[in-house]
Amino acid sequence: MVIINLFKLKSGAQRPLPKKRGETEKPKEKGNDKLIMGLFSSLLGNAGVVDLEKLISEYNMLLVEGEEIEIGFKLIRDTFIFTNKRLLLVDKQGITGKKTEYLSVSYKSISRFSIETAGTLDLDAELKIWISSEFKPSIIKKFNKSVNVYDVQKVLAQHVLK
Repeated sequence: MVIINLFKLKSGAQRPLPKKRGETEKPKEKGNDKLIMGLFSSLLGNAGVVDLEKLISEYNMLLVEGEEIEIGFKLIRDTFIFTNKRLLLVDKQGITGKKTEYLSVSYKSISRFSIETAGTLDLDAELKIWISSEFKPSIIKKFNKSVNVYDVQKVLAQHVLK
């Protein structure tokens, strides 16, 4: 079944005819694929690394004297930040995201953590953190492939294993 579009574009030009069976399209550019995958990862809630200067400008008011931001990751609206003293979780709530919860987790209260690397078909890596003696992980965060989960693990291990 072929649908013919009789509408004209504003310029007066007609829309292109539908492709015939067997015709192939040009391959898409790799840059577009990366953009689509990045958007797909964002929609799934995966995190990406945030620029340090941006983190400092946005969250400096949360830091105590002598505290410095080391690295941070952003999901669609939420952010989690590793400082030299604690882990900060910024949870934007509601439709507008104006209501915000700031959760501060001291590294000494983290009893254990695990990382799960991304697979071939799995788009994300995962970090799980257990607080005190809880049975289930208290914090679970997903990362897209642009984040080296081993670097995240290293930062967390440096603080928890002191």
